[in-house]
Amino acid sequence: MRTILLFLTLTLSSHFVYGQEKNLDSLMDQWHKAAGTANYANYFGFMASDFVFLGTAPGERWNKEAFSTFSKPYFDKGKAWNFTPRNRVWMFSKDSTMAWFDEDLDTWMRGCRGSGILQNTNGTWEIVYYNLTVLIENEKINSFIELRDKK
Repeated sequence: MRTILLFLTLTLSSHFVYGQEKNLDSLMDQWHKAAGTANYANYFGFMASDFVFLGTAPGERWNKEAFSTFSKPYFDKGKAWNFTPRNRVWMFSKDSTMAWFDEDLDTWMRGCRGSGILQNTNGTWEIVYYNLTVLIENEKINSFIELRDKK
């Protein structure tokens, strides 16, 4: 009986997590698509009011309001950014109210990586944090450092 109960619990739990992953994959895909199609309302609509975005440049730590103000002219011109995600991996808090992920991205900057945190409040998932990083191979880091140090 214990074995059957354990099996059922694990089966139901894995189905729940798989369903959550599919829902959140869809949300994140829609978020990236909203930027790619310059849909300002949808893009910023997925974000929590206390959202934080870490960009690739030094000093780029934006709260939602500042990121929205910075981004608006790009969206208004119909050209924001187009990131294509792949290899997304999800993890969940024990109470399933928080989820975090990392993903590889194809971008105009070539390979990048994004990581983020989502929060479920009253049955609605919102993005609370996103960190965008440019990938660079270890054997190229010294050349990169020299380039950054140029004045």
